[in-house]
Amino acid sequence: MAYDEALAARIRMLVAGEPGVVEKKMFGGLGFIVRGNMAVAASSNGGLLVRVDPDESDELVRTTNAETMVMRGREMRGWLHVAPDDVTTKKALSDWVGRGVAFAGSLPPK
Repeated sequence: MAYDEALAARIRMLVAGEPGVVEKKMFGGLGFIVRGNMAVAASSNGGLLVRVDPDESDELVRTTNAETMVMRGREMRGWLHVAPDDVTTKKALSDWVGRGVAFAGSLPPK
């Protein structure tokens, strides 16, 4: 499954004013990279992939509908998958994109 082009366009609009954001196709999705660090992606599995502080990961899974991303059978703390139904509103998407951009921007540049 290819990523959702409409979701990617909505993300693009939200990050348009952020300095140093680059788009990159990866793993069948479209990632949005901040200073060399992935912040969010329109996932090839549908929905949104968000990079968050690993120390906040468990709490976000408990308090939202987000799930820990699993890659090759391994849970990836600090990477959350948000289902398409949970980013239908501008506010919901903006909250997740903002969280991912803020965390990626806090990391050392690559």
